[in-house]
Amino acid sequence: MSIKDELNYVKDELSSDEKLLENAFKLERIYKKHKIKIWAVGVLLILGLGGKALISTYQEHKLSKANEALMTLINKPDDKTALSELKSNNPKLYNLYIYSTSVDKKSIKGLESISKSSDELLKDLSLYHINVLKSKAGNSKYYSDLSTLEKAYEALKSGKKNEAKTMLSMIGENSPVAGVAQYMKHYTVTANKDK
Repeated sequence: MSIKDELNYVKDELSSDEKLLENAFKLERIYKKHKIKIWAVGVLLILGLGGKALISTYQEHKLSKANEALMTLINKPDDKTALSELKSNNPKLYNLYIYSTSVDKKSIKGLESISKSSDELLKDLSLYHINVLKSKAGNSKYYSDLSTLEKAYEALKSGKKNEAKTMLSMIGENSPVAGVAQYMKHYTVTANKDK
């Protein structure tokens, strides 16, 4: 290499080092100008991640407590402390537990407390079971075929065979109660022939 080439090489090296220093000074100026904003974003990010972790840990703790309370209630259904703990830690699971035990015990009072719930499914099912326990045809969006079957039965009992037949025809062939509906439809036909 000649001296001229070496000088150009050194010049290029100094030029790249100069650009690096220039960029470092620009970064330092930006940092000094926006130091508070940068630290605020950093602190908020750390607090957000820490808060999320704390909330997640707290929710897991509540679920664990609710599960323990439910297991206690399965073994000791009369444990008021476990019932209270279940209600405070997981109200949805508490409502489901009350619904389940009320249906098993045929308790209208328990079902009425659930019928005021904000959970549409439990509200609908509890109102259905209340009507069934009161020996009325239940009306349910989730047990619609069964409700229709019960209403048709009530219509048959009151002598409204055509109305019952119309209701029974609304039950689909793939419904779990389709066999019973067909049997009742057959009954309306034979009852009409008898007259």
